[in-house]
Amino acid sequence: MEDFEGQFATLSIAKRSEQTKDPTYLLDIDCSKTAAGAGNQQLVAVSCSNRSIHVYNKQTLGLVGQYSGHSGPICGVRFAQTSDNLLFSASGDGTVRCWDVRTPGIDAVQVFRGYPSNVFSSFDVNCSDLVICAGTEKVHEDTFMVFWDARVVKSNSTAGPQPLGVYSESHNDDITQVRFHPSKSDMVVSGSTDGLVNVFDIGTDTEDDALLATCNSDSSVSSINWSGEQYDQICCLTHDEGLFWWDLAQLETEEPITLLSVQDARETTEIQGGSLDYLIRGMYHERAKKLVVVGGTNTGKLHLLDCRAEGLRHMCALQDSHSATVRCFHWHTGDDSLLTAGEDAQLLLWKPGAVELSTAKKGLMKSASSIQQKTRVHGKTMCKRKK
Repeated sequence: MEDFEGQFATLSIAKRSEQTKDPTYLLDIDCSKTAAGAGNQQLVAVSCSNRSIHVYNKQTLGLVGQYSGHSGPICGVRFAQTSDNLLFSASGDGTVRCWDVRTPGIDAVQVFRGYPSNVFSSFDVNCSDLVICAGTEKVHEDTFMVFWDARVVKSNSTAGPQPLGVYSESHNDDITQVRFHPSKSDMVVSGSTDGLVNVFDIGTDTEDDALLATCNSDSSVSSINWSGEQYDQICCLTHDEGLFWWDLAQLETEEPITLLSVQDARETTEIQGGSLDYLIRGMYHERAKKLVVVGGTNTGKLHLLDCRAEGLRHMCALQDSHSATVRCFHWHTGDDSLLTAGEDAQLLLWKPGAVELSTAKKGLMKSASSIQQKTRVHGKTMCKRKK
């Protein structure tokens, strides 16, 4: 435990990205699994509020490419699991685009289009790179999870590859999260502003058969991640800073599925000498076998929290970091490094015991978040297994 907490306590800034001429919020982040790109380097992709994607060298945080093609807000970026030269992005313009990171610009390798009314608000690619799933906003009473064959083959049609199909019955509001299982290619979990978190096995023929379990967060879902030694647990965060931790391994037993339920982490988490304004996302630390939740303040301070059955426990704060709300992070187990990005237009690389050599100034965008998140109040049935 001491090594686990000490690892985080010694994190300090190693690099900052250079300020761009047109500062923009940095909204989502992903890192290539191995070296890729023109210089055989590990890459970091960040989606921006100006509808572009920036790709950086992970070690230097030097900008190596920009990709522009989406006409709506970008809801996420994902590197392919089996080919680090391929990067996927999804947007409210109703497309998922696949980019070759070796050729920056506006031309995607492939464009996966949804149906005419689709406005995508979340997406993911499964661990075998065979299936893409994108969740939509609610339009005309309809909400969809749209699926495609992810294998990049140029289509003769200008419309691009047609969807494999949709799920349309399991959510009744915007789908804010889609997350495939890290190793089970047919398992996916979705979360929505309707408060529901649904677990599917997409290897079955129908949506009804695919639905394995439904959990209720009682509020609008902001983030989902898989957790546990077998990744059979789900950590769900809500837009009103709630946290719900469920153990799917208990679905076939009489034991409670809920490991932890926190209605508002801002009120129940003790932060010595500070405060907690929001939660960003959870992550599972494989070596420590611990679920860690990252949160922060509107002025850019980051808090690392140990998630346990008794509640959230503050481990440490990362000092002298961002100057505004942090929107995303990526933990890399290979070198115990942390990447963070947010509304100050900065991408930061943290390493244990690092000394910052960059002369880049802290971000100038110091205003608090302008994003007013939706919240809902729902029924109190926490979770049910599929009958």
